[in-house]
Amino acid sequence: MPPHPSHASPPDRTGETQARPRTGPRHFLFLQGPISPVFFEVAAGLAQLGHVVHRINLSLGDRLFWRQMPGVRPAVDYQGTQTAWPEFIADYLDKHGITDILLLGEQRAYHRAAIAAAHRRGVTVAVTDFGYFRPDWVTLERDGMGGDSHFPRDPGAIQALAQGLPPADLTERYRDDFRLQAQWDVAYHLANLAPWPFPRYVSHQLHHPIYTYLGIARRLLRRRAEHAEGLRALEAIGSAPFWLFAMQMETDFSVRAYSPYPDLDTPIAEVLDSFARMAPPEAQLLVKVHPLDPCVKRWGRRVNAMARRAGVQGRVHVAHHGPLDAMLLRGRGLITINSTVGLRALALGRPAKALGEAVWNVPGLAHQGPLDRFWAEAELPDLSLRDAFLAALQATTQLRGVFYGTEGRAAAVQAIVATLHADRVGPGLQAPARTSAEV
Repeated sequence: MPPHPSHASPPDRTGETQARPRTGPRHFLFLQGPISPVFFEVAAGLAQLGHVVHRINLSLGDRLFWRQMPGVRPAVDYQGTQTAWPEFIADYLDKHGITDILLLGEQRAYHRAAIAAAHRRGVTVAVTDFGYFRPDWVTLERDGMGGDSHFPRDPGAIQALAQGLPPADLTERYRDDFRLQAQWDVAYHLANLAPWPFPRYVSHQLHHPIYTYLGIARRLLRRRAEHAEGLRALEAIGSAPFWLFAMQMETDFSVRAYSPYPDLDTPIAEVLDSFARMAPPEAQLLVKVHPLDPCVKRWGRRVNAMARRAGVQGRVHVAHHGPLDAMLLRGRGLITINSTVGLRALALGRPAKALGEAVWNVPGLAHQGPLDRFWAEAELPDLSLRDAFLAALQATTQLRGVFYGTEGRAAAVQAIVATLHADRVGPGLQAPARTSAEV
């Protein structure tokens, strides 16, 4: 099967541009961020350092996590249509002399329009999200993540970037607060269902939140059974060779933004078809569902049905939970779209194949050939390059902390404030053509 055209490695983005010196207070505009008080707390820190803070709420959920700060202009509620948003945001940037934008989810429609307007005006865009390294890091990059990341894909550039850096720190220091995360998430999404005062807001979510929460509740009730399911899958595989396909959440925007797939059914079917035709006849495939997927689609049933159609029923196993490291270490290789599980596989020295535009899809680290050849030609990552990659990625794009746990959130806020204030959002390479061309 010929490789999908978008499965090729991303273009080399290692050409550097001259950073423009910026002195004095800057004007920071905060758009949608994590469903937590992190953006408000970062804004408060920047205001204390003398910067001017702006906020635009797009939904009632946004308003829940922003408060009025003494001496800071009130947040603006955008109540217009999504169609009128590009003109509104462009005018806002001009009128208020915005120098920097901070947001989460650079591929959301509102954010794409804001980034396009910012690039036309030379406004700096900083993007944050959960860390490439899990569980207690957050990402802070210029312009975008994943397929839009400025981090180089050229091995030589990565080795040069890592010169003099300490090894990546893979120890865990902070724990997130799942209960708090759940409470805030429910409050945010249920607030966005209210018909007022943002009647024209268009969410980027795939599923209605009620269906999502029902699915999550069902998984929580089955948590012990799901963990046992993962162990049973490994026992059923036994000593047979197997490959691991790690799913992402179908609601993960990066699947749609940084891969050719509109959903998860398509890549699962693609992997099963390739497995049926090209994997050794004794081989097994373990499909691991993302632990936070609400399973609005019943993945166990769907994957088994697809396996029957592909003629590999009995050779394909589904696990909703289970020991990830054991799966990676015992398996012949990992296949995923662009999940950070790929980073874990590389850290453990295991072969990996990205079906999307993962930041770790680097020659010498991940398999660069078509999927059909991965079953027989998967190679271990170059350990020297692996160490350089992990060290450079962590040093230039990662900040220690979390979005929900109190102690870890304070650490993340402090690190984000310091990085923005020093204008050191990295790695500071040339802007990706993809985002700037979306205007």
